[in-house]
Amino acid sequence: MADVPDTSAGALFRQRDYMLYWCSRAAASLGVQIQAVALAWQMYDVARRTMGVPEATLQVGLIGLATFLPLFFLALPAGEMADRRDRKAILMFCYAGETATAAGLLTSVLLNIATEPLLLALAAAFGASRAFFAPANTAMGPMLVPRALLPRAIAWSSLAWQTAAVVGPAIAGLLIAVSLESAYGAAIGLYLFALIVLPFIRASTRPVTTQTGSRWTLIKEGLVYVWRQKIVFGAISLDLAAVLLGAATALLPAFARDVLHVGSEGFGWLRAAPGLGAAIVALYLAREPISRHAGPIMFWGVAVFALATIVFGLSQNYWLSLAALAILGGADMLSVYIRQTLVQLVTPDVMRGRVAAVSTLFISASNELGEFRGGVAAWLIGPKAAVIFGGVAALVVTGLWARMFPDLRKADRLD
Repeated sequence: MADVPDTSAGALFRQRDYMLYWCSRAAASLGVQIQAVALAWQMYDVARRTMGVPEATLQVGLIGLATFLPLFFLALPAGEMADRRDRKAILMFCYAGETATAAGLLTSVLLNIATEPLLLALAAAFGASRAFFAPANTAMGPMLVPRALLPRAIAWSSLAWQTAAVVGPAIAGLLIAVSLESAYGAAIGLYLFALIVLPFIRASTRPVTTQTGSRWTLIKEGLVYVWRQKIVFGAISLDLAAVLLGAATALLPAFARDVLHVGSEGFGWLRAAPGLGAAIVALYLAREPISRHAGPIMFWGVAVFALATIVFGLSQNYWLSLAALAILGGADMLSVYIRQTLVQLVTPDVMRGRVAAVSTLFISASNELGEFRGGVAAWLIGPKAAVIFGGVAALVVTGLWARMFPDLRKADRLD
């Protein structure tokens, strides 16, 4: 009788290289969150000196567009590179780029030269770095654990990100209350820590099989694979549509300052609330991974995300708003966990970089373009109406995708 593989959390913790990777990811994720909150607050503050609330909110939304555009052009070549080159080396290059971006933002404060175009240019530089980071990071994680531990590893990787999404905005709000310089300085320190840890990973992080053929041929193979795998395509396109319509992150500075009147510290907690809900769910999933009824649970998660978005848009109370954002984040974490596990389980290592690039392109379109859509909608109809409309649209999309992708809706086991 074959031995049953050990899939406990203890078995995962004994994977030395994975734990180094996890620590690096956790530190960098915290830096990303602190930098994102500080940049949004800085942009809104700079814009409000000469603009009204709708116009200033639009400027914050433009950060999402500026971050997405380089990713749109670079994500697919970056995925092809992740299937050819050493994935650890790519991550080190990306962390160096993120450090340089944070240093540029710090300089803009120290020299008092921050303008809307300069901040957008630095956001674009950050987006270029993240375009190469995501495929290499996604493809590298599964190389560091046995296949039996992959669902638990995905949950713990998500927990690292979501914990940062809780702690990062809260810390950023406190640091911004002191000075923007301290917020950007903290981000720089965290990026450098993430960079320093990676060389201690001993396992080979080069692709298992060397790819042959032209760059375009390999990119095309990745696109065709995603299109033919309807579970993969349905999962990542559902995230794109729902979050693109329901994203409210870009509007939080306006809610904090001009709707709920809670200032920079309140803004930090508003940004942290989705991460808090997501971290609670991620911690539960790290202890008790989902094994059955994956498809229906994912769709219910997206539906709850949409409903919580509507509640947040309607709320006039700070504590109700925090609760709605926490529920929103927890529901999103549930659907993200299932999507990531499904995609990585059905994707062979030889394709992981390119499939991750397509997934990253969809996810970033939903997040960054979602922020841009929210900014434009707030400019046209006001922040509250923009959030409510987005939540209703995301709920409609959930129902449509449930009908369009029956295999995804019926997906059962995550093993």
